[in-house]
Amino acid sequence: MSEHKFVVLAYKESEFLEDCIKSVLNQKYPSEVAIATTTPNKHIKDLAKKYKLQVFETKHTTIGGDFDFAISCGGKTPLVTVAHQDDVYDSEYSARIVEAYKKAGRKAQIIFSDYYEIRNGKKVTTNTNLKIKRILLFPLRFRGLSGYKWAKRFVLKFGNAICCPAVTFNTGRIKLPVFEYDMTCDVDWHAWEVLSKKAGKFVFVNEKLMGHRIHEESETSNTINDDRRSAEDYEIYQRFWPKWLARKFTKAYKNSEKSNKV
Repeated sequence: MSEHKFVVLAYKESEFLEDCIKSVLNQKYPSEVAIATTTPNKHIKDLAKKYKLQVFETKHTTIGGDFDFAISCGGKTPLVTVAHQDDVYDSEYSARIVEAYKKAGRKAQIIFSDYYEIRNGKKVTTNTNLKIKRILLFPLRFRGLSGYKWAKRFVLKFGNAICCPAVTFNTGRIKLPVFEYDMTCDVDWHAWEVLSKKAGKFVFVNEKLMGHRIHEESETSNTINDDRRSAEDYEIYQRFWPKWLARKFTKAYKNSEKSNKV
């Protein structure tokens, strides 16, 4: 049995879903692949049939609920990556993740890589937003620091430096639910903040091993100017900072996230 499994979280009828499926099937490491969805439809079923993939279905609750369902579809596989349907994974992704997992002595909670953006079909390896996130991730470049609470929380206290689709979960170190059901924008940031206070490691693979697509229909783009986003940002910043500083960081973070606009 493979130690790693991609669960492609499919929603409605994404034009990019097939590209995602092909990328996770084209891994040098023999990862297992399945599809999870809360919106079953002909588009998803046809692609599953074409690539001979199992489809797990359930009713939609919230974004966080959908993500937790996808993790559960990993079954007994030690490592599960919830692949976002709009994104793509380089052929070395799962091999590097499994290698890092083994080096971490199985104490890893999450293992994640650096990433690049895909804008208008083009690969963007650096911009202001990506530079800031890489600065915040600097402490985790050192393997010996990955288990320290302060290092794990440093990468989160100024903003969410961990790209959700780049994350692989060690199912032996986490318990469901991982994501906050009441949140709509910062479900992942909340999850990392909660996990950062628990024993274990945030293992960072300092290689750009997947592409996160930025487009007008993406969830990230849709929530930038939403009041919900600022409210959730402020709530999480208060876990690290006094209220007056949390307000300042919330405003600055909203401005920085405007780079997600296409």
